[in-house]
Amino acid sequence: MMQAPMKERCVYVAVHGGAGYHGVASEQVVKSALKRACARALRGSPLDDSSALSVVERAIAVLEDDEYLNAGYGSNLTIDGTVECDAAVMDGLSGDFGSVGAVPGLKNPIKLASALLRHSREPDPLGRIRPMTLVASGAHSFALSQGIQTVAPNEMISPRATHEWQKWKSRLDHSADGDPGSLPQDAMQDTVGAVAWDDEGNLAAGVSSGGLLLKYSGRIGEAATFGAGCWAQQSRTERSGMACSISGAGEHIMRGGLARVLGEALQSQQSDDGELDTHHVLLRILNQQFTEPLHQRGEQMPNAGVLLLTKEQGEDDEVVRKSSA
Repeated sequence: MMQAPMKERCVYVAVHGGAGYHGVASEQVVKSALKRACARALRGSPLDDSSALSVVERAIAVLEDDEYLNAGYGSNLTIDGTVECDAAVMDGLSGDFGSVGAVPGLKNPIKLASALLRHSREPDPLGRIRPMTLVASGAHSFALSQGIQTVAPNEMISPRATHEWQKWKSRLDHSADGDPGSLPQDAMQDTVGAVAWDDEGNLAAGVSSGGLLLKYSGRIGEAATFGAGCWAQQSRTERSGMACSISGAGEHIMRGGLARVLGEALQSQQSDDGELDTHHVLLRILNQQFTEPLHQRGEQMPNAGVLLLTKEQGEDDEVVRKSSA
């Protein structure tokens, strides 16, 4: 987690490169990308918005541009050899949410998710309900209408992703000739994300992903699903709140609505007794409402990671804490 002075307070941001494995990318390469994301998110230009939502967007955009992370450029390829990205952001103060799913030809999906969130706040001339999620060609068309950078779909494909796709697609195609083996853990790169706390005390969270290697075209994961891949909330009357970004096996995370369940559990405990053991709540939710139900369904190794930022009321001022699991 990094911080930078702004006005009389600080802005905090924490980022992650996924709960999965990174194969050809060394630990140092991944850490370097995470540091760049934090620095860019906090530095900005004099004209940049310093809200938590904008800090999250800037951080994740840097991660999307790194070919060794599974988001934006360098994303895992679908079964058809294309890149389709998911992304979402959530504003803790308002509860507003925006996400895009299975969208092709978009340099930074997180920017489109953020634009959709802001668009949802505008009144519609006919009183229609604004969307909070757009997918595929509809999401791409919306990006064009908002002036968000689009690229030729093949420009999102990295050499690393192509190599992995060719190897495992060939094994899948020849599976009738024998056991092709399972995808290795280092071929299953994961979601990236960020959480932030701004100089006004507001919280935000975001997530972005290219999905699993050889996923079905059109598949949408936790990074585009409300309540699954990210969550942010805060009290309007008390100085408390949380923001989290989730990564792991998308279908497992979506089944339990993991991000929202965690937020509700933290809020419930704080409301009940005023005391909050964040790490205890985090482990309880992961064990009782994620791992155990999936074991009952026959899943042997359910996979999820959580980056969590909490804002708590201290004796004299607000306290910001970062947890991960």
